[in-house]
Amino acid sequence: MWNNLKESKTGILGLSIVLLVIVVAFTATIISPYDPVKQDIINKMKPPAWSEGGTWDHIFGTDQLGRDILSRLIYGSRVTLMVAFSGTILAGIVGVVMGAISGYYGGWIDSLIMRIVDIQLSFPFILLALFIAAVLGSGLQNIILIAGLSGWVRYARLVRGEILSIKEMEYIEAIRSLGGSNMRIIFRHILPNVISPVIVIATLEMAKIILMEASLSYLGLGVPIEIPTWGRMLSDSRVHLVTSPWMAILPGLAITLTVLGVNLLGDWLRDYLDPKLDF
Repeated sequence: MWNNLKESKTGILGLSIVLLVIVVAFTATIISPYDPVKQDIINKMKPPAWSEGGTWDHIFGTDQLGRDILSRLIYGSRVTLMVAFSGTILAGIVGVVMGAISGYYGGWIDSLIMRIVDIQLSFPFILLALFIAAVLGSGLQNIILIAGLSGWVRYARLVRGEILSIKEMEYIEAIRSLGGSNMRIIFRHILPNVISPVIVIATLEMAKIILMEASLSYLGLGVPIEIPTWGRMLSDSRVHLVTSPWMAILPGLAITLTVLGVNLLGDWLRDYLDPKLDF
């Protein structure tokens, strides 16, 4: 696997970006030069160090309340990764279980679950997330729940399709004739054979969740306002785009690079684990 990754320049680039964001998030309290929520009105709207009027005391400048932008970017990565990983895990668990039940048992259970999937897929992803956020309210736990509720359907459809073909194979019939229970057949003998495409989808869905969290934070429906996030930083910079464009450019670049890294890593995983997988 490592040898294959070394031959992929895009895979290496994606992995490097993802690892960098993870390291920054885990070491935020150590490498952050300032408290991300501490206000310093005297030094508000300071440009980056490389611009005229900038200072190396605030390398990326300050915002309208004098808060250090670099520190807020560093701490914002923690929220982004927490929502991305937790939301992906929640959506994956729900989707895999529902898809397994639907594909293995069939009948009215399959019809019911697939109609729910079809109804949810008829709504745009971000519109559905906005609706759930408006109902549940803001908060980190609610954002993770929104990510899970919005993203489980893709896993369910994939797992169902895989199980429909696997459950008719000879080795499954042999296990069933030997007295193997349905739960044992599903979780011990079927799901391990569909885990590769699930991992690929999880990687690509993570990028979608990052964009969802940034969008909800931008609209004021994300985590509480006192917690620094990249989407919130973009929202705060709207009225200062002309006079202080760095306030929007820097968090925008952070979101773009992170999503790019996750997508590049996901593309490599797709090619490595299942080259014939059709999205």
